[in-house]
Amino acid sequence: MAVTFDISPEKEASTLQFFYRQFFVTPPPVSIHDADVNGKTAIVTGANVGLGLETARQLLDLGCNLILAVRDEAKGEIALRDLANGRDLPSDAIRVWQLDLSSYDSITSFVDRARGLKHLDIAVLNAGIYKVFEDFSPAGYEEGVQINYLSNVLLLTSLLPVLQEKKRGNTPGRLVLVSSDTASWCKFAERTSNPLLPAFKKKMPQWDMQERYGVSKLLGQFFLAELAKRVPASAVTVTSANCGMCYGSSIGREGKGYFVGFAFGIISRIIGRTCTVGARTFVHAAARMGDEVHGQYVEDAKLRPMAPIIYKPEGLRIAKLLWEETMHELSFAGVEEIIAGLTQK
Repeated sequence: MAVTFDISPEKEASTLQFFYRQFFVTPPPVSIHDADVNGKTAIVTGANVGLGLETARQLLDLGCNLILAVRDEAKGEIALRDLANGRDLPSDAIRVWQLDLSSYDSITSFVDRARGLKHLDIAVLNAGIYKVFEDFSPAGYEEGVQINYLSNVLLLTSLLPVLQEKKRGNTPGRLVLVSSDTASWCKFAERTSNPLLPAFKKKMPQWDMQERYGVSKLLGQFFLAELAKRVPASAVTVTSANCGMCYGSSIGREGKGYFVGFAFGIISRIIGRTCTVGARTFVHAAARMGDEVHGQYVEDAKLRPMAPIIYKPEGLRIAKLLWEETMHELSFAGVEEIIAGLTQK
C-alpha cells in the first residue's frame, strides 16, 4: 500500500525531530471505543517488565486475553499477579509461556504450543536486547543481531500462519515488531558487505553498543518492508512500531553496576517517557489502526517514515540481499515455504 508521509525520512531521523517528539508529542491512550479487540487473544513477548508489561496491561484493559511470553516463568507469574490484581478474570485470561529468544529450539517449541490455541489475533514482539558488551550467540552471530533480528524473524515468520488460521472473526491477525529511532541513526558500516549476514559474525574494531543495537533494528525494518511485498494484509497485517525513549524499560539492564548503565539510566530519566506512554504506540499499531499499517512504521500513533536508507536505491539492494540470506539462514525452519503458503492462500 502506497503511503504519503507529512515529513521526509531525513527530517524524521533528525536529532531535533527526536527531541521534539520526546518533549512535545504524547500518543493518546487507546480506549474500548477505539478498538474492537474484546475477547481476542494477544501474545506479548518480554511481557514481565517495562514496555512489554505495560503493553499487556493496556491490551487487557481493552478486553484481550493474554499470553505473556517470558524467559523466566517465575517472573512471568509475578507479572500475571500484577496484571490480575483487582480484576475479576477467568482463570485462563492470562497465561505465562516460556520463550527464550537465544534458542531456536525454544522458539519452535513456543510456536508449536501456539498452534494449539483456539484463537490468536495479535502478537507484539517486544522482547529484545541492548548489549553493553560484545558477545556472540551459539550460531556465531553478535548476540544483539541474533536476538533482535534473526530470532525475532524466526518467531515472526513462524507465527504468521497461526495468526492467519486462528484469528477470531473476519479481521486479519496483526503482528507488531518493535523498532527504534536508533535504526535511523546507525552508520551501518556493513552495508557494503556481500554477503551481508556473515559480517555480524566478526568483532567490531571498537564495540559501540548503540551502533550495533541500531543496526539490529534497521535489519528488522528491511525485512518487514520485504515481507509486506510477499504477504498480503488480508492474510496477516504486519507492522513495526517505535515507542521512543522510555525510562524503566529495562532495555539497559546489562549495564547495571557499570558506569555506562548509570549514565543510560540518568539520560533516559531526563529525556524518556514512562513505559505507560511508550506502550500506547504499540497498542495503537496492534489494535486501533487499520491495514494501512501493513509493512509500515508507527510512531506516536501515526504512520511515519522508516530509516532513510530504506527508500533509497542502495536500500532496495540491501533489502533484497538481506532477504535472500535470511531465508537461507532460517531454511531449517522452512520460513520461505511458510511465506509462500500465505501468499498462495
